[in-house]
Parts: sequence; structure tokens; C-alpha cells
Amino acid sequence: MKKILVILFVSLIIIVIGLVVFLKKFNTTPLPDYNQNITLLNLNSEVEVYRDENGIPHIIAQNEEDLYRAAGYILASDRLWQMDLIRRATQGTLSEIFGADFFKTDLMLRSLKIEQKSEEIYQNLPNDQKLVLDAYADGVNQYIQQNSKKLPIEFKILGYKPAQWQPQNSLNIIGYIAWDLVTAWSNEIALYKIQQRVDSAIFADFVPNFSDNMQIYDITLSDTSELSSPISTMGQNILDLGIVPFMASNNWAVSGQKTNTGAPILCNDMHLGFGIPGIWYQMHLSVEGKVDVAGLTIPGAPGIVAGHNQNIAWGLTNVMLDGTDFYIETLNDDSTQYFFDGQWVNLKIDTEKIVTKEGDTLIGKIKYTHRGPIISEFKKLNQAISMHWIGYDYSNEFGGIYKLNRASNWDEFREGCKDFGAVSQNIVYADNQGNIGIQLVGSVPKRIVPGFMLFPGDTSKYDWDSFIAFDSLPFEYNPTCGFVASANNKSSNDVNYYISQYYYQDFRYKRIVEMLSANDSISVDYMKLVQNDQNSAFAKSILPDMIFQIASLNFDDPKYQRALEFLSAWDGNMTPDGVAPLIFEQFNLMFLNEVAADELGSAFDDFYKSKILVYNIILNLYQNKSSVLFDNINTADVTENITDIFRIAYTKTIDTLSAQLGNDVALWEYQKIHTITFEHPLSKVKILDLLFKFNRGPYGVGGSNHTVSPYSYPLNSNYKVTTGASHRHIFTVNNWETSQTIIPTGQSGIPSSKFYCDQTERYLSGQYHDDYFSLQRVKDNAKFKMIFKPE
Repeated sequence: MKKILVILFVSLIIIVIGLVVFLKKFNTTPLPDYNQNITLLNLNSEVEVYRDENGIPHIIAQNEEDLYRAAGYILASDRLWQMDLIRRATQGTLSEIFGADFFKTDLMLRSLKIEQKSEEIYQNLPNDQKLVLDAYADGVNQYIQQNSKKLPIEFKILGYKPAQWQPQNSLNIIGYIAWDLVTAWSNEIALYKIQQRVDSAIFADFVPNFSDNMQIYDITLSDTSELSSPISTMGQNILDLGIVPFMASNNWAVSGQKTNTGAPILCNDMHLGFGIPGIWYQMHLSVEGKVDVAGLTIPGAPGIVAGHNQNIAWGLTNVMLDGTDFYIETLNDDSTQYFFDGQWVNLKIDTEKIVTKEGDTLIGKIKYTHRGPIISEFKKLNQAISMHWIGYDYSNEFGGIYKLNRASNWDEFREGCKDFGAVSQNIVYADNQGNIGIQLVGSVPKRIVPGFMLFPGDTSKYDWDSFIAFDSLPFEYNPTCGFVASANNKSSNDVNYYISQYYYQDFRYKRIVEMLSANDSISVDYMKLVQNDQNSAFAKSILPDMIFQIASLNFDDPKYQRALEFLSAWDGNMTPDGVAPLIFEQFNLMFLNEVAADELGSAFDDFYKSKILVYNIILNLYQNKSSVLFDNINTADVTENITDIFRIAYTKTIDTLSAQLGNDVALWEYQKIHTITFEHPLSKVKILDLLFKFNRGPYGVGGSNHTVSPYSYPLNSNYKVTTGASHRHIFTVNNWETSQTIIPTGQSGIPSSKFYCDQTERYLSGQYHDDYFSLQRVKDNAKFKMIFKPE
């Protein structure tokens, strides 16, 4: 028995050691050697690649073809699986690697026609732009060929190999960032459901930016129980994979009249889903006399999306354009025709074959009206909802990015802006001649009425087939105030056409303007304070009323009074260790539930998912303290008022937090429950996260949905942060070497790399790193050097 136990113990030790060795080899095999010289086919001259202490590549080539061939190879070496994942999303082939659960997601993604549009764009590109895509794809493919036995571990875990990269795949990815359908769907369907539950006066309070001259359509579905869509499924699956497109953002530029150097400073932080790897890759591309540009690129897409060259800097925010309309269609009995302008019209029906990981081929049908796909069908009612999206129309954002990378002044910058259609952004600008500006870009549909509600589909009255001319889109250039800024707020009050109903409330914008207005000697360090600011304009706007209402209540338990004392002493700063921020956020959630859940019923969940609708109604209720919404319709014998609601909501707030954090209010901290975990898509399989250490966190954080530095969370998530600043950039145009930047994760998508999440701690603490640009500084600070050599 002794011998047997010894043998078993030794065998176990050997197995454990073997497993450790195997896992280490398995995990580290994909790591690239940043000092390795590599021979490439089709290369004309040597290309030098210098990497700094953050693993950021500075690619120095003699011609543009070689530059982008090397860039493709470099991106693939750090982010190949992420590139393939985004490509699969644009193609609708996620089921092949994740299984049949993604069938509806793939079907919906295919209905976006991203691949077909990319092919059309590619065929119409000028030769210089086509050369960039071709060379980049060749670089990616040479990496795949040379490293077929050293692919990232995700390929091995999921059991597949990447297909060859096509130039059109890069156009797919740039086109993908235009996709923002979940916002449009969630807001419009929520409003539709609300409209069915409340009268017109109450409904107006739920509509953001409502004005009395708006036309509200009373379109009724007999049964909304089936009112769901593949968009909802797709949205959650895409969110889980960490490849969500643009959501929110901040940007601003300050002229030299307000800086300590006398030259402009430009800042940008785009708000996306937090995931590993992050959506951005930092890169510097240089060919003397041709192009010299640095900033952020999307893995799989050549060119810098936001950054600077030798002459100008630019940064992006989401316009919040309403670029999607939904129509209630009437179908015939066998759902092959729809009723339109007095006659039955044949639906176009595409049959899609979707291969799954399980080895099955599932058949799906996508039906199209002249507007776009049927996204939700009610077979009992002979009704359906169709979608018209600006992304179906031709636009060449890749060409726009190509031009921005090479622009040297405001006019050339605007020429690049003209190519943006499906991607609607407010692009902020600064140049080394001292100019600043901001330009709204994108295809703004010409509508006869605002498009924030479901339209009747049996008429052409509400169709649109043209867009507002670029020269009529809002812009500012060298304003007298000395700065321009945007934060997904309403772009302009001076236009006579509809852009959107679904702007974010201007909390972030107001705080940015407040801080920029307060300083006439702005420095880089001050810009860091602005980007990391967590002082809430929203809190300041309602806090006096909140405190007044709560103070009028009497409570026997001292913890209620103690909590009020923290609120009363609070300055509105959403600090991680604060007590008041936690009370404030929890109270708003409870207040909202007490006010709206009874009236909205089953529509409440849809309403609750839209932060735009939620914060709009909170502000409206504070302004209208006699609103009928304060009366709970489920208590027929009582007519509640605002005081009653505050008592109930405040009591539930303190009781809920006490249950979570204890009765000593002074020990409560916002960061104890307001946390962020950076998650890898495969980490949901816990054993994989344990073995490969995919995730980072949780970390306690401050901020909220309404602060300049946003650590945003779904309102039903118990404060689990999912979105925020996907990068922070500060560009100093008089001396690019003093520019600063940071991303939440790191350059590498390989978990065993030292650059996997090496920027995370700095990001969370508000730190930045240098942004080297001149060749001399690049070489002086290089930690790695690679040379690509012609065969």
C-alpha cells in the first residue's frame, strides 16, 4: 500500500508538472519576437519597426505599399483572433465557431449587407486606396502562412484556423463601426410600448427633446407580446463578444488663446464596451514625404481612425444620428407580399445557409421590402416591422480616413469628411497653424417628419431616399470662445431639419464647457483633469431638490438621517470612495421604479434599458413636481404625490444598501459595488479563465453614466460597469512630442504577453504615457527593433 501511494503521489506530481509545462508552452507559443528580422514576399525595400516600452509599433517604410504590408503583418502578430472575430461578425459566420446559439445573430448581421457594400466600394476605389488594402491583406496572409503552427490560443481552443484575409474584409470592419442599430431599436420600441400604456400628455414626458409641434402617430399592433427582434439577440451577443461599435464619446479642441503654450490642444475619448482585447490598437505609420500619422487603428483595418499627422489632429464622437427608421408592414397570408401604396408588392426573399460549430447547416430566410429587411414578424397578425438604415447606401469611410491621414489644413480635412456617410460623427479638428474646428459628418436622411417613432409602412409618405448636403451640415471654425466640444449632445439648434431625438443629455458637455471656460492658461495636465473628471452636472442639477424633499421626511432610524447628512455635504463628485455617490445612484433607480413601473407595466423593462429615456424622464419629473406619474395606479384608494414617492424610494434605497454593505453608513463606499472587470470573450467558460488568466479585475471605480470620465453600467446590472472611455488622447499640435495617450488594456491580444493589459492600472488611476512621433525620439525610446526584408 505504501508503494502504491508513493507511485500515485509521484505520478500526480509528474502529471501536474507536465500540465504546467504544457500550458506554458500552449500559452506562450503564439508570442511574436519583436526583435526578429523577417523576410516578406512582394516587399520592395526594407521596413524598420521600432516598438517603445508599451509595445507600440512605429513603422518606417520607403513607400506606402511596403508600409501597409508591414502594418498588416504587425497587426496580425498581436491581434489576429480579434481581427478574425470582427470579420466573422461582419460576415455573419459567428455560428461556425460559437455554435447554433448565434444563428439569429448571424442572420441579422447578414441582413446588414456589409459584405456586398464592401465589394461595391472596393471595385470603385482609386488605385492608391486599393493598393493600401491589397498590401495590408498580403501582410496579414503572410503572417498566417509563416505562423500556421503558432496561432493565438483562441483558435486552438475553438478548433479552427483563420481563412485568408481579403482586402474587402478591411472595408467590412470600417463599415461595421457604422452599425448602431441596437440604440435605435431599443429606444423606438420602448417608446412605442410606452405609447400604448399612457395617454398623450404623459407620453410627451417620455420623449427626449419633445416639442409641442411634433406629430405623434397612433399606430397600434394588436398584440405586442411577440414584439421582439433578432436585433435584441444580436445586440447582446455582440456585447458579450466585446466588439461593440461606437456608443458615446467626448472630444474638444482649445485654441492657443486659452492654452499656456499659445497653440491648440485637442482631446478625445471615445466610449465603447470594455473588453479584452480593447477595440483600439496604437500605431505610427511613416513614409517620408508621403504620410506620417499616429493614433488609433481598428485591428483589421489599415489607417488611423483618430489621431494626428505632422499638421493636423482629429478626434471623433458619435453624433447620435437617427439613421434608422422602422415601419409596420402589412403582409399577405403566406407572408410573401407586403401592402404598399394601394397594391401588394412581392417581398425579396434571400435564403441563407449558416454552418454551425456542431456541424449542422441551418437554413434561414431574410425577407426584404424596398426599404430593407423584415426584422420582426407577427404571424398571427399578418404584420411585420421592416428597417431602413443609412448603412445600405453607398459611402466610402475608408476613403475618408485615407484623406484625413494625409490632410494638412481645414479644407483638406473637410474633403475627407465628405466621404463619411454611414459613420456619423462629430469630428473635432486642430492644426499647427493655430486653427480649431468641429464638423458633423454622416448621411442625415431628408425626412418630412422626425423619425423617432414607428412609421406606417403601407405608404411611401415616410420613406426617404436622399440626404442633407454636406455643406448644410453643422460645423464651427475658430469660434470666438476659443474652443469647440461635443459629448453626444444635440449638435446644433440652428438647423431646420431633423437629425435625432436620441441625443444623450448634456451633462458631460456642460461639465466640459464649464472646465474649459474656467481656465485661460490650459495645460496638458489640466486636460488630464478634464478627461478624468467625475463631477456630475446631472447630480448638481437635481441634488438641491432631492435634499429638500428628503429633509422634509421624518425617520426613526438614525441611519436614514446619517445618509442624508452625507448627501447634504456632497459636492456632486462621483468619487470611488464616496458614500453620497452610492446613495444618489441607488435613489435614482428606486425613484424611477416607484414612479414609472406601475404605469408602464410590461413596457418598463424596455424603458429601463435606455439611459437616454431614463435620464430624460428623471429631469422632467423634477421640473414637474405635480406630475400624475407620482400617483401609483395600483393603489386606487390613495393618491400619492412627490413626497410619498420620495419617502418610499429613499427608504428602499437605505434598506437595500444596508443589506449589501451593513448598517454603518460611514463605511459604505461607491467602489465596493460599482466595479469593472475587463473580460475576454472566452472567459465565460470559467475553467478557461482560470487556466489562461483571460480577465482582469474586478476594480472598484467612480464616475457614472453622466460624468465626463464615464464608468457606465446598465441600470439593471447592480453597478457592473460595461462601457467607458476606450482610450484617452491629448494632442499638442505645436509639439507632438508632448502629446499623451492611454488605452484601458494593452497592445497585445495574447494573454501571456507583457503587453496584454499593461496599461490597465495606469488607465484606472488617470495616468498616461508619452506619444513619440519624431523619428529621433522614436529611435531614442525604442525597446525593440524589427526589420522586414525583401525576399
